[in-house]
Amino acid sequence: MRWDPARYAAFGDERSRPFHDLVAQVGLEAPRRVVDLGCGPGALTATLAARWPSASVVGLDSSAEMLESAPVRPGLSFELGSIEDWTPGPTDDVVVTNAALQWVPSHVSLLPRWLDAMPSGSWFAMQVPGNFGSPSHGLMRSVAADGPWASALDGVLRADPVLDPAGYLAIMLDAGYEARAWETTYAQLLPGEDPVLTWVRGTGLLPALQALDAADPSGELTAAYEARYAAALRGAYPMGPHGTVYPFRRVFAVGRKP
Repeated sequence: MRWDPARYAAFGDERSRPFHDLVAQVGLEAPRRVVDLGCGPGALTATLAARWPSASVVGLDSSAEMLESAPVRPGLSFELGSIEDWTPGPTDDVVVTNAALQWVPSHVSLLPRWLDAMPSGSWFAMQVPGNFGSPSHGLMRSVAADGPWASALDGVLRADPVLDPAGYLAIMLDAGYEARAWETTYAQLLPGEDPVLTWVRGTGLLPALQALDAADPSGELTAAYEARYAAALRGAYPMGPHGTVYPFRRVFAVGRKP
C-alpha cells in the first residue's frame, strides 16, 4: 500500500496521544534496544530515543515514502521491512507498536511467537484502533457495497481486523507475561469541513482509494464514491459550534516478560 506522509501527518496531535499514553505504561528504565514496529514517518520513534538516550532505538516500516521523512540523530535508526518478517532479537528489551498491527492480518498468530522470543525482563506494548464498528468505518463499507464502484471495492475493506482488550490480554497471559489491557475512546475535536473524511483518507480509507484509482485512473469513480461517503459522514458526525467531534476507540495492551 502506498502511504502519503503529509496526509498521514494531518491531525498529528490527535494521532500521537494514544502513542504517548501507551509508552507511559512501559516501566523499564534502561533498555538496551527499543524497536518501534510500523513506525511511519518516525517522529514518535524519536521520542523513544529521547526517553531512553542510552538505548539503540530502531524504527521499522514497510513504506519507503514514510521513511523518507524520518529524523536523523545519534542512537536512532530506521529499517525498511515488513512487520510479518520481523523477529525479536536477544537485546530487544522494549517493543512498541502503535496503530500498525491492524494492517497485519496474521498479527494474532505472530504475537505469541514474538512474545516467546523476547528476552527476560522485556516489555511489549501495543495499541490498535478499535473503531471498525464506528459509523465512519461502517459507512465506508456500506457505501462501498452500493454503487458503480462496488466491484472494484469488493473485499477491500476489512470489517474486524483487531481483537478486544480481553483478547490481547489473554495472548500475553498465555505467554507468561505480567500484562494489562484496556480501551480508551478519545473524543477528538476536528476542525474544518468534512474533517472525518480527511482523517480516514490518511489511514483507513487508503485501501479503497487505491483500489478505485487502479480501476479508474481518471479519478471519476473515486470522486463519486468520496462524495457519497462524505455526505453520509456529515449526517453521522454533524459539525457543531466548536468543530466536529469524532469519537475514536483505541485498544491497548502492555506486558512484561518475567
